[in-house]
Amino acid sequence: MDNNNNNNPQGQINIELDEKTAEGIYSNLAIINHSHSEFVLDFIAIMPGVPKAKVKSRIVLTPQHAKRLLKALAENVKRFEAQHGEISEGEAPNIPLNFGPTGQA
Repeated sequence: MDNNNNNNPQGQINIELDEKTAEGIYSNLAIINHSHSEFVLDFIAIMPGVPKAKVKSRIVLTPQHAKRLLKALAENVKRFEAQHGEISEGEAPNIPLNFGPTGQA
């Protein structure tokens, strides 16, 4: 039985990216909630002067994957700042913290 994996070195995954997904979704706000078994990341685009915004994308992760994501983001920010200089955080927008679900699963 041929598995058609002869072209991929062991340990590599062939990842496909379709055209629509490759366009990405703009987000300028992320809301993060968690339960004992998962982290939920909601990505939102808030527009100036518009009092309502919708979640554009939701990613659900295991706690282990959330920690790996945290490490990967930290490493990439470090590399970016080494190449381009420190990222200025600017002023944080005034967003109510009681927004969204409470992290119940």
